[in-house]
Amino acid sequence: MTVYGFHASHEQVPPADLLQAVVRAEQAGFTAAMCSDHFSPWSARQGQSGFAWSWLGAALQATDLSFGVVNAPGQRYHPAIIAQAIGTLGSMYPGRFWAALGTGEASNEHITGAAWPRKELRTERLAQSVDVIRRLLQGEEVSHDGLVTVDRAKVWTRPDEPPALLGAAVSEQTAKWCAGWADGLITVNADADTLRRLIAVYKEAGGRGKVCLQVHLSYAADEDKALALAHDQWRSNVFPPPLCWDVDTAESFDLAAEQVPAEAMHKTVRISSDPGRHAEWLNEYAALGFDAIYLHHVGQEQTEWIDVFGTKVLPQLEVTRP
Repeated sequence: MTVYGFHASHEQVPPADLLQAVVRAEQAGFTAAMCSDHFSPWSARQGQSGFAWSWLGAALQATDLSFGVVNAPGQRYHPAIIAQAIGTLGSMYPGRFWAALGTGEASNEHITGAAWPRKELRTERLAQSVDVIRRLLQGEEVSHDGLVTVDRAKVWTRPDEPPALLGAAVSEQTAKWCAGWADGLITVNADADTLRRLIAVYKEAGGRGKVCLQVHLSYAADEDKALALAHDQWRSNVFPPPLCWDVDTAESFDLAAEQVPAEAMHKTVRISSDPGRHAEWLNEYAALGFDAIYLHHVGQEQTEWIDVFGTKVLPQLEVTRP
């Protein structure tokens, strides 16, 4: 059976409203949650950028859900600080927290003033950061000289069992690479063949742990409104790599998305006013072998879809706890 979780989008919704939403999601029947970690939204229309790590402490306290966060250590965040953050949440809420680590996007990382490295350097920087984080969470004193520099760091507050570190991947090449170090894999919705290959490549390369999926969706009682919500909030997110990695401001994303037609949103967002259709899509994803599926309604108002999915979608799924 599959865990169905709520995705909290910090770049779209104020953190106080997101906290109310995740509490409501638990009451509606969702059994897990995860959140983004942005400094900048993808669009000026989204208009938010709450600090994920402050919010996570409040959300873990306000619910009994497990939580994850997608993070990019190495530039905006020093890996020792991320290890300390993971260790603190893991110590306060044992067994309920995980982090997915990726190479990041320029829109969040350029704020340091450091150059945005080439993809292969970002990958190597992440590998070094993961090694630092793992060693710190195991209680070692760590020094490291490389693409990140660490001087005699030690994380004193940590759980008995280090939280899982997942790999974030959208390509087969990255999924295969993640298999060498990650405790699990997370990706985003795509066509069934692409997702099936991604899972297979990860596992054939020795990948272990849970395989997770984040699904972008748009629901409204009216079909046209559901499409309009997706187009308004998520049309700056339709661009594949490397553009989505390298564009560095919300305003630039908005310029790039000016000519994106509404119908193009169906390629990246599951859009329907029919709860039964959403249930079909989710069951199809579960059948591919995903252990956990996190639902992200791309509209800024969260109450309606949570209530509808709690009463009309989750009952059509085999929902389990982590």
